[in-house]
Formats: sequence, C-alpha cells, structure tokens
Amino acid sequence: MTDSDNIYDKIRELLGNVNGQLNILEHQIDLKVQMEYFNYSKNVNPNLNQKEIIRNKDEIFKAGISIEDQKNMLVKLASVNDIEAYRTIEKYIQGPYPVLRDWAILALKESRMLIESKMLDENQILISTGLGGKGMKLRYFTAFIANDRKPFDNLQRRIISNEAEYFLNKSGGELEKIQFDDEICSLVTIIPLKVAVHTLFKKIISECNLFGDFINHNYVITNVKIISPEDIRSFLRK
Repeated sequence: MTDSDNIYDKIRELLGNVNGQLNILEHQIDLKVQMEYFNYSKNVNPNLNQKEIIRNKDEIFKAGISIEDQKNMLVKLASVNDIEAYRTIEKYIQGPYPVLRDWAILALKESRMLIESKMLDENQILISTGLGGKGMKLRYFTAFIANDRKPFDNLQRRIISNEAEYFLNKSGGELEKIQFDDEICSLVTIIPLKVAVHTLFKKIISECNLFGDFINHNYVITNVKIISPEDIRSFLRK
C-alpha cells in the first residue's frame, strides 16, 4: 500500500464486482478469537433445522451448560434468519458470561448482518480488525519516536497533541487517547476508511518537526492491537 492509498478503495478493489454494504466490527476483539469464531461458523451445517434452533434457544441459559455447547449454540443462533435468535444472543451478552462475551458479540454481528441481508436483499460485508472501529472508521494504534531517543519535553508534547488533534479532526477522524512514555508517544485514533492513513501521519510528523525536527520520520502503526512502550523499545533494539 502506498502513502496515498486508503482502505476503502483497497477493499473495493479486492471485492471486484461484488457489491454490498460494508460493516465494521466496532469492538476490540483479539484476532485469535475472531479466527476461531469464523472458522467454527464456517463449519455449521447449512441444513440445520431452524425451527428447532429457535425452539431450544433458551437452553443456552441453563446452569451447567458447557463452554463448548454455548459456543455451538451461539454459532447456530447466528446462522438463523430470525429476530428471536438475534434477541437471544443479545440477552446472552447482557448476562453474566464474561468468558464468551467476545464470541457472543461476533455471533450478534453475524446474526444482524444475516437479517439485514435478507431484509434489504443486499450483501453484507464485514471488516474486522483487532482494534475495531466506529461507523465507517477504523481504530489505529500509532507510536512516534523521539529523534534523539530523549524524553519528549513539555513543549514537544503540546505540539504533538495539538497537531495530531488538528489534522485528525480535519480528516474526519478522532484522537481517542494520547500518552507519553519518555521517548515514545502513543496514540489511539479513529480514522475514516477513505483517508490515506500514512499520508495523514506523515503530515502530522512533518508539521511537528517544523518546530525542531524532534520526531523520527519512521513510526509504528497497526490496527491489530495496542503495543506497550516496552515492546516498542524491544522492537527498535532489534
């Protein structure tokens, strides 16, 4: 991907002639859990008795039901084009089941997309990352590194905060969090799909460096997970 590329155009390029409504998974869910869920979901028998699934929907709330059975029932409910199935998953999420909450959130998203797909007669396309998103925006973790590897001083911190907020707002994005840890500045941002993220962050760095060239032009960016300052330092040492 070049600096001027944006995620939206890349997705449309990959989809080719497949038209449909894009949906972003908003919650932050570990990619391993996502992969496990979607692989599990792929193997659900398409010839399942949907009426039977709805009839037995409340069994998921029974005491003593195993984790594996709960996983199975959530995936089955998500495969049924029925508002009762959706409401059952929704009720499950609101209950005291923290171990499978992420799994249930994925099931709820799949259920909603299935119902909307049938109702609107339109393909529903899911975009999921480890950090999630909001609306038609993705969440990113970014880390700026001080050029001399010395802690950012108070003036430099204000400059980074102001320039990041200004250019993110200008692009329709949001600065959710900014944190300084000596020579590392970590940002959590929400950025529209149609914005070229590398162009945006290079512009922020360039504007900050007008005040003394204090940020390295290389930076860390990912939409997979939040990276600790210790892990960033370890990566830089390597």
